[in-house]
Amino acid sequence: MPVTDHQRAPRPDDEATPDPRRWRALAVCMLAGVMIFVDVSIVNVALPSFTTGLGAGPADLSWIVAGYTLTFGLALVPGGRLGDQRGRRRMVIVGLVLFALASLAAGLAPSPLWLVVARLVQGLAGGLLNPQLLGLIQQMFPSAERGTAFGVFGAVNASSTALGPLLGGLLIALGGPQEGWRWVFLVNLPFALLALVLAPRLLPAPPPRSTRTRTSLDPVGAVLLGLAVVGVLLPVVLAERDPASAPWWTAALGLALGAGFVVWERAYARRGKDPLVTARVLRSSGYVLGTSLGALYMAGSTAIFFVLTVYLQQGLGYSALLAGLATTPYAIGSAVAAAWGGRVVGRFGRPLVVVGTVVMALGIGATLLIVSLRSDPSTGLLTALPLFVSGIGSGLVITPNQALTLSAVPTEQGGTAGGMQQTAQRIGSSLGIAVVATVFFTVLAASGQQFGTALAAGLAVVLLCVLAAFALGLADVLRRRRGPSATPPIGDVGTGVLSGTGTDPGPHATVPGHPHH
Repeated sequence: MPVTDHQRAPRPDDEATPDPRRWRALAVCMLAGVMIFVDVSIVNVALPSFTTGLGAGPADLSWIVAGYTLTFGLALVPGGRLGDQRGRRRMVIVGLVLFALASLAAGLAPSPLWLVVARLVQGLAGGLLNPQLLGLIQQMFPSAERGTAFGVFGAVNASSTALGPLLGGLLIALGGPQEGWRWVFLVNLPFALLALVLAPRLLPAPPPRSTRTRTSLDPVGAVLLGLAVVGVLLPVVLAERDPASAPWWTAALGLALGAGFVVWERAYARRGKDPLVTARVLRSSGYVLGTSLGALYMAGSTAIFFVLTVYLQQGLGYSALLAGLATTPYAIGSAVAAAWGGRVVGRFGRPLVVVGTVVMALGIGATLLIVSLRSDPSTGLLTALPLFVSGIGSGLVITPNQALTLSAVPTEQGGTAGGMQQTAQRIGSSLGIAVVATVFFTVLAASGQQFGTALAAGLAVVLLCVLAAFALGLADVLRRRRGPSATPPIGDVGTGVLSGTGTDPGPHATVPGHPHH
C-alpha cells in the first residue's frame, strides 16, 4: 500500500530520536483545538442575544446550534482520510483558513440566514481539523509520550468545552445584548491567525512529491458515510427544540445509507482498494468497545451543559456570565483529571476508565439530590463541589478511553479511525441531548414550571447513560481477567497510540517507559 511520511512504519530510530519540535507542535494543535471545542458550547448562552440582536426565530436558533453539529459530524471521517493520505499539516492549514473565514462571516452576519450558513461552514472546518489533531499526536510522539500528549489534548478539549459558556457570557456582558453575540465568533480569529503563522514552521512536513504515491480516497464511501451521519443526526439535533416537527424519516434513510456504506466498503476492499477503515480495525475488540463506551458516555456527559444552562438562566434567572461561572468547577476538574489520566492510562488501562465512570456517577447523583431538595439562587454555589467531582470523573473517562481505543489502530490510519470514533461520539452526544432535553421540557410542563424537578429528571437520564458506560467497561475488564490470554504481554501493546502494533490492549496495557503497578 503506498504511504506518505506519516504512514511509514516507525523505524527503531524513530522512537529513539523523536522530533524535537513535537511539544511546540502540540501547542499549535491545541490552538486549533481551543477554537473547535469552544464553539461546541459557547453559542448556548448566546441564544437570547441572537434573538434580540439579530432577530433570529426558533427555527434559526435550532439551525445555528444544530448546523455546526451536523457538518462537523459529516466532515470527520473524510477529513481524517484526507489527512492520512494527503498530509496532515496541509489539512490543518486548510481547516484553519476555512474556520477563520467562517468565524469572520458569522461575526459580521447581517441576517439569521447568513449566520446559519456561516455555522455550517464552521462545522465543516472543525470536522476537518479534529482528526488531524489526533493523527498528529500519533505521528509525532513516541510510544512512551503518547499518553501524556493525549492527556494534554483531553484537558484542552474538556476545559474549552466546559468554559465555552463562561467565555460566551463574558463576551456578551462586555459587548451588550445587541452586539455581544458577534464576539462569540470573532474571538476565534486570534487563535486561528496565530496557529496559521506557527503551523508551517512546527508541524511535520509532507515528504517530497517524488517519493509519494497517492491512493484512492474512496470518495463513494466517504459520501455514503457522510450522508448516513447527516441522515441520522438531522432529526436528532432538531428534536432538541421541537421533537414533533423533526424529520424522523431521514433517520431511516441514514440507516439505509449506512448499510450501503458497509456493502460498498466490503466490495471496495475485495477489489484490492483501500477502504476508509480496514476490517482489521473494525474487528479489534478494543476499538469497537472503546468507541461504543465513548458514545454511551458522551450521550450523558454532553447533555449536562444544555440542561444546566437552561435551568440556571431560565429557572433561576442567572445571567449568561453567572451561568458560565456555575459550570466552571466541572471544567477545572475535567481538565486536571484529563491531563493526569493521559499520563497514567498506560499503567492502569481500562480499569481507570471504569473508575472514572463511578466518580462521574457519584458527582451527578449528588447534583441531582441537591436540586431535588433545593432550587433557589444559591443552588449554583451548592452544586459547585459535586460538579467538580463530576468533572474529575469525566477527565478520567474521555482521555484514557480515547488513548486505549486508538491504541488498537495502525498509525497510518490514525486520522480516519479517530474521525470514526469522534463521529460515534457526536451521534451519541446528539442523541443524549435530544433525549435529556425532551425529558426536561416534558417534566417542566407537567410540573407547572418547576425547574428543579425538571433538571433532576434530566440528570437522571444522564446518570443512566453514565452507568451504561460503566457496565460496558466493567464487563470488558472482567472478561479479560477471566481470560488472561486476551491481554498482550506488558510493553507489547501495538503501534497505535500507546505503542505500536495494532494489537488490542488489555485492561492493564502499559505504555513503554511507564512502570506497571
